[in-house]
Amino acid sequence: MNPEQFREQLLQKGIELSDEQMVQFDIYFKMLVEWNEKMNLTAITDRDEVYLKHFYDSISATFYVDFQKVGTVCDVGAGAGFPSIPIKICFPNLDVTIVDSLQKRITFLDALAAELKLDNIHFHHARAEEFGQDKAFRGSFDLVTARAVARMSVLTELCLPLVKKGGFFLAMKAMQAEQELKIGAKAIATLGGKVKDHYAFSLPIEESERNLYLIEKVKETPNKYPRKAGTPNKQPIE
Repeated sequence: MNPEQFREQLLQKGIELSDEQMVQFDIYFKMLVEWNEKMNLTAITDRDEVYLKHFYDSISATFYVDFQKVGTVCDVGAGAGFPSIPIKICFPNLDVTIVDSLQKRITFLDALAAELKLDNIHFHHARAEEFGQDKAFRGSFDLVTARAVARMSVLTELCLPLVKKGGFFLAMKAMQAEQELKIGAKAIATLGGKVKDHYAFSLPIEESERNLYLIEKVKETPNKYPRKAGTPNKQPIE
């Protein structure tokens, strides 16, 4: 997917990118490749693949969730900024918080945000378990998202505590995750969530499978969650 195809595909979905936004995506791609030579940010560095598998794939969340009605977003384990920074470029009014456990990634994202002239974007070097217990952030976001960083039972414990009651956790997955969702059902219920929607679709061109799970926060998460760093992964709620 070259940049013009990217622009055209988004236009078909109702997202019209300005020339300035197209320049932002170009800068993003160039910085990603440049910094990737010094640190491991992504295995995908071909321009057309980055536009499809990172940029378009990230923005696909906005085809199903109305980000015009979302105020605050938290991206857990964002890595090189996916999905939140491509979404932020498309919806500049969003207030975005990114949490990642590796300082070097945060350093890259900080430099990227400055180069792209993004405002209302905040970076935190922290483990998601510790961040979710921080009273300044716990239960404070309209929407929390994560892109395939762990299985659903673990991901829910890292993300749902950060969602405000009435807000949503959006899990972005590649392959069909129904089995994973069944196993994660106990965690979702325990942590105060309820599955509201599941959207299955294919990425254009390569037709690879994608799944979005929208989980509503219907009650407060018990105080003991998330448990201490590493525990959700070693002993998931199942």
